[in-house]
Amino acid sequence: MLMIDLLNTRLFASLSSLSQETTDEEMRSAYETFIVQVATISQSANNYSEIFRVLNNTRIELVFIESLYQYEQEKKCA
Repeated sequence: MLMIDLLNTRLFASLSSLSQETTDEEMRSAYETFIVQVATISQSANNYSEIFRVLNNTRIELVFIESLYQYEQEKKCA
């Protein structure tokens, strides 16, 4: 459940859309909300292995989104 909570944040929605319409202020706000969510999960989880798993899965999702963004940038430059 915790991982789904993170994936449903505005940050992931904004990053996944790869839209140029997202403003810096919207992205900053989404990031701040995401950080609060991570802190909440870190404080509410029962054990460190669960926290580690959630944060590691979050990192994997962010790396994937980064690779999609880089791929889109390469397509535009080609």
